[in-house]
Amino acid sequence: MADATRQVWGNTATYEAYMGRWSRPVAEAALTWLGLPPGLTWLDVGCGTGALTEAILEAADPRQVLGVDPSAEFIATATEQITDPHVRFAIGDACALPVPSDAYDVVIAGLVLHFVPDSQLAIREMVRAARRGGTVAAYIWDFAGERQFTRYFWRAAIALDPAATAQDPNRQFPLSHPEPLAALFVGAGLQAVTVEAVVVPTVFRDFDDFWQPHLLGGSSPAQRYVASLGDQQRTALRDQLRSILPMADDGSIQLLGHTWAVRGTK
Repeated sequence: MADATRQVWGNTATYEAYMGRWSRPVAEAALTWLGLPPGLTWLDVGCGTGALTEAILEAADPRQVLGVDPSAEFIATATEQITDPHVRFAIGDACALPVPSDAYDVVIAGLVLHFVPDSQLAIREMVRAARRGGTVAAYIWDFAGERQFTRYFWRAAIALDPAATAQDPNRQFPLSHPEPLAALFVGAGLQAVTVEAVVVPTVFRDFDDFWQPHLLGGSSPAQRYVASLGDQQRTALRDQLRSILPMADDGSIQLLGHTWAVRGTK
């Protein structure tokens, strides 16, 4: 997937350490919310390393799944990890999907639309790819959600550096709220549009399990922000985070992954 400056996400290891490990439980929860029948054809838009595709295979018994992502590295990883004959992957942009029109029973984008520079174009492409009567769905991070694991990072960063507000995803991505998300789907001509919160636990073993992925120089806003800091600033941020994160007696940090899930019918 691409961020707001059209940077294509890459580096599988850093992505999986920071965000990828939460993609799978969120995908499973979103599919449970959708509750669609088996035997459908699915298009996974912005499939990344394949977390949602894999969840579709296990939970939805699909007839066919195509995963599309602009990152060649992510597509290579997904292709290597998922070899089911019902699945294939292709490099492609959410705003110019390499698929025919009216072709899929379900078109879904997991943790993607808020990173796409032109979400209106992306949703029009998703609607184009869906068959008449098909389901178009998405789920995106709720960056303002209570106990949201990214919320603590930006709270700490802004306390030390007010200029970090400009990089806070809650400010960068106005789509990550139910009203604009619903309006996006309604504006694309979809019917029976519904938005609901889907929340999963995100439990970190200890502070290092939370902090270390931020140091890997990956593509996420938080990783890029940490990479921009000097040693003293980075240490100050680490200490500020340690002081505000809710740690259990065993040292674990029990937070939540908030998403907004949306669906509509073509």
